[in-house]
Amino acid sequence: MKVNHGANLYDLSNQYGFSKEDFMDFSSNINPFGSSKLAKEYIINNIDKVSLYPDPEYLDLKTSISNYCNCSIDNIILGSGATELISSFIETINPKKSLLLSPAYSEYEKELSKIGCNINKFFSTKEHDFTINIDTLIETINKDNYELIVICNPNNPTGFTFTKCEIEKLLNNTNAFVMVDETYIEFTNMSIYSSTSLVDEYKSLFVIRGTSKFFSTPGIRLGYGLISNNKIKHEMISHLDLWNINIFASMMGEVMFNDSNFIKNSYSLIIKERNYLSNELSKFTDLKIYNSKGNFILCEIKSKSLTAKEVREKLIPNKIIIRDCASFDGLGEYFFRVCILKPEENKLLIDNLKKILK
Repeated sequence: MKVNHGANLYDLSNQYGFSKEDFMDFSSNINPFGSSKLAKEYIINNIDKVSLYPDPEYLDLKTSISNYCNCSIDNIILGSGATELISSFIETINPKKSLLLSPAYSEYEKELSKIGCNINKFFSTKEHDFTINIDTLIETINKDNYELIVICNPNNPTGFTFTKCEIEKLLNNTNAFVMVDETYIEFTNMSIYSSTSLVDEYKSLFVIRGTSKFFSTPGIRLGYGLISNNKIKHEMISHLDLWNINIFASMMGEVMFNDSNFIKNSYSLIIKERNYLSNELSKFTDLKIYNSKGNFILCEIKSKSLTAKEVREKLIPNKIIIRDCASFDGLGEYFFRVCILKPEENKLLIDNLKKILK
């Protein structure tokens, strides 16, 4: 199983002689407009707290998350990034048979394989524009009695997104645990697509979120999970280290989840640029563009005159990196993904693609 997650800027910098900062990384999916100014100022003004231990209960951080997600503070689990929580949840429930919606982020399969789980995949296909009918999915789940359903919502790399109502329908009509990874949910209308408000009611739902992408803070390694199943919640917490979130990650979260101006402005800027990039990419006769609710767009080279790898290699000398999607099971060598960057960078991507593609 390939586990490549995108560009390694350190390797590329050494190979091409560019600094990491010179690259326009369309493979990273991180908010290009940066992190909350209020949160960064709070860190700077309280830098001396480096000499203090964090609150072991993380009450202020959890309060901030609870208000942000519209769920009970008692149902929050903190993790050092979303991946730690994915691993912990899978290990805790220890399913014997799971259904993984694919194409998908490789870490789900990696963690399920560690526990010897029987993994089946429910593939969305290009023939249906990578959309999934919820009734068909429910029928498949009930037919084979799966113990765990893994959903990335919005899906990486296709951009397809179930609504909250569809997730609730799935919960009401199956007996499986449902793990929903909402890493990219902030790039959608969360009132329509986020499942966090369902957590307090449904014991079989586990929602995971990270802060790397929308909040542009991969360096602080802060993730959180939401679950109301007390048995699973307490078992997961019992295996976490004391003070597993450092004090600066905690402080930053306390502020940025409440920074409504940052959240509103980031969403508005990303949606504007996503619309621009989607419209411009759609003008290429050799590209098929798939509708996305994430901060990225999946593209397919229709003529097969070039592979995505070849396109990627032609762009790198111009300091542009795209995501070759050959490593995603269910796609192939003619698919690539681009995330949304700043206006001038998005324009440069289009200009350079014009020199390569029809």
